[in-house]
Amino acid sequence: MSDSPPRVGVVKFASCDGCQLTLLDLEDHLLEIAKSFDIVEFAEASSRRSPGPYDILFVEGSISTQEQANEILELRTQTAVLVTIGACATAGGVQALRNWADHDEFRSAVYARPEYVDSLATSTPIADHVTVDAELRGCPIDGGQLLELLSAVVAGRRPQIREEAVCLSCKRRGTVCIMAASGAACLGPVTSGGCGAICPAMGRGCYGCFGPVLDANTESLTAWLRASGRSDGEIGRLFAGFTAYAEPFRSVVTRSRAIASEEDPRARE
Repeated sequence: MSDSPPRVGVVKFASCDGCQLTLLDLEDHLLEIAKSFDIVEFAEASSRRSPGPYDILFVEGSISTQEQANEILELRTQTAVLVTIGACATAGGVQALRNWADHDEFRSAVYARPEYVDSLATSTPIADHVTVDAELRGCPIDGGQLLELLSAVVAGRRPQIREEAVCLSCKRRGTVCIMAASGAACLGPVTSGGCGAICPAMGRGCYGCFGPVLDANTESLTAWLRASGRSDGEIGRLFAGFTAYAEPFRSVVTRSRAIASEEDPRARE
């Protein structure tokens, strides 16, 4: 990169805009960010527009239409470093649940004129279409991790973002394990940290918002859930959340649905 501030773009595809709002919610840090980066494209925050090129491009959202699939290919050619942000961009998002459904059937059930809806049968992460240089997970992403990545870019170093399970966050904040204490279903042992273990601290099981941790032992957790009395349908629905299409969560959902449907065809619905 040159001596001038890096040219930064922020774009979105199929998403709720929550991860872009995380950037805007950095509040006191925004002035320093504005000094260190030349934000040339960020429709959520400014009318200033630029087709590129970009030194860094933050991409929110999954690819859900052919137009989006074409656009991300063009954006990749204009970008030096492409960073995906959030569960939609990194794992397909909650909308990826369509990947296990009949696209035409549910589209006809929802829309009066389904022929006007130009959508793909799948919702897929950005990495399924182009090379991704870095990713920030979460629904939404964590502001602290975003700041660390931006700081690393300015300093010319590798971002220091921990790769560990939510369970370690529970231990740090002194949260009693709800699985051990009450037998509650929780994806904490197989989910990447970053959220601060908010849900377990509130007495709820982890929903897997930050996606599977490296080498996630979903087979062990699935066995524990079965032993605790959960059906395969219940287990599949537990993993079928914000990051359901990310492996190995995807395999658990697919296998659980197949087993459940053999026992009761209505379990697929």
